[in-house]
Amino acid sequence: MSITPTHRQVIVSIERQELALIFDGVLQHVFSISTSKNPPSCKADSYGTPLGLHALADKIGAGEPLGMVFKGRLPTGHIFSEFPKDEQQRNLITTRIIRLRGLEPDNSSAGCDSYARYIYIHGTNHEDRIGEPFSGGCVEMLNTEVVELFEAVAEGDLIWICA
Repeated sequence: MSITPTHRQVIVSIERQELALIFDGVLQHVFSISTSKNPPSCKADSYGTPLGLHALADKIGAGEPLGMVFKGRLPTGHIFSEFPKDEQQRNLITTRIIRLRGLEPDNSSAGCDSYARYIYIHGTNHEDRIGEPFSGGCVEMLNTEVVELFEAVAEGDLIWICA
């Protein structure tokens, strides 16, 4: 399989808890992130952040307000602070969703498909945990910064997740 380089690339470092946005080989921005509290893994139900090369498959949530909660990739109509306190304790998907599709056998095959696992880059209601492993497998960002990334990338852009 041949993969054509894209003008924009995103590199996620699990070790550094950082996401780098690169355009035509020039570093544009480095964001603090949160990846999985579990070890990296491409396996279904591992709740680990998957390694390897991905493509941006879908951009969801354009125009929604900061903190909008998504369920089933649909906006609920409420920001996270409007949810009951017990639900706010959960790790909610907020503001924007950038859905990933694996491009390698280890992250795109049966039992390890990043797209089927609903692996996203998204905002969070636990912004105080950004910079440390805390997610259930996704890459989480500050809500304002996920909007910035969302506006800067396009479907098909390459995303490499490394340990």
